[in-house]
Amino acid sequence: MTSLSSAVALPSSCRARPAGGCRRARLLVTRAAASSPKLPNGRRLRVAVVGGGPSAGAEVVNGLFLRYEAPKEPNGSYVVHYNHYDSSNGKAGGEKRSLEVDAIVGADGANSRVAKDMGAGDYEYAIAFQERVKIPDDKMAYYEERAEMYVGDDVSPDFYGWVFPKCDHVAVGTGTVTHKADIKKFQAATRLRAKDKIEGGRIIRVEAHPIPEHPRPKRVAGRVTLVGDAAGYVTKCSGEGIYFAAKSGRMCAEAIVAGSANGTRMVEESDMRKYLAEFDRLYWPTYKVLDILQKVFYRSNAAREAFVEMCADDYVQKMTFDSYLYKRVVPGNPLDDIKLAVNTIGSLVRATALRREMEKVTL
Repeated sequence: MTSLSSAVALPSSCRARPAGGCRRARLLVTRAAASSPKLPNGRRLRVAVVGGGPSAGAEVVNGLFLRYEAPKEPNGSYVVHYNHYDSSNGKAGGEKRSLEVDAIVGADGANSRVAKDMGAGDYEYAIAFQERVKIPDDKMAYYEERAEMYVGDDVSPDFYGWVFPKCDHVAVGTGTVTHKADIKKFQAATRLRAKDKIEGGRIIRVEAHPIPEHPRPKRVAGRVTLVGDAAGYVTKCSGEGIYFAAKSGRMCAEAIVAGSANGTRMVEESDMRKYLAEFDRLYWPTYKVLDILQKVFYRSNAAREAFVEMCADDYVQKMTFDSYLYKRVVPGNPLDDIKLAVNTIGSLVRATALRREMEKVTL
């Protein structure tokens, strides 16, 4: 395999041994398509992974992906165009090069150039903004076994603010879909909420990223497919995306290795679609449930109060932890689920009543 990143990385062949610890049994489940021709002259399948961290023998190319050209005939090669960077040649802008490959995997993030080239379509996205803050050791001790989430219109009208421990410092941040222009105002409010706990801290890095809100309308075209943020694999409510980026990359690699008979045959679009079908089968319920939770509980301060009240329940905490740990909607106890539904309705009713009383006071 070749990996092209925004620094570009390009793989040159698919190896028979599983990459990144993939289970060998899994690779043998799917057979190559009957119509898939053997590669000529005994050469191996060539796959360009654009933007992702490569595994198991990939040739890394330091460069910038520019565009690709689709093949002009069936089973023809894709041509990847990129700027190659080499400190020894002294060319600051890089050297324009091209590479012929059999398939392309777009792992180049939310602003994927591969997705643009393949006409994958747009998605709604959130802006996540955070500051990494080095705080005094005595204050850092507070975060040794905890992370904090803040909810409310002040920190975000549709998401949450956070203080997460990061080894020897903390990340303080927030995000929003609906009010992107106000992100710095929400960040200031998050810092204010955490003021006493991060006082004396020093900002060591500022980061901002787009976060996809749903998968792209199109994730495969011919022998080109998308994984991770490029495909839109970020969950609502929690904003989790790292696990699904790694998992989708691995599943895609397994499908390519299996469909190409360990790199000896040409892959087809159907091989790429097998990865998509399996990913959706495993994780579509997770995305759907978290989408519903965000729409129900992030829509107003009253709904957020209900959410906070629910999170005090031991059963809710167990279900939340298990679902987050295994990245799937875990089955619960039917009786406890009924109790949870009743308690949820009660929490929403109480929070709504409180909101009305507060509005009277405000008026």
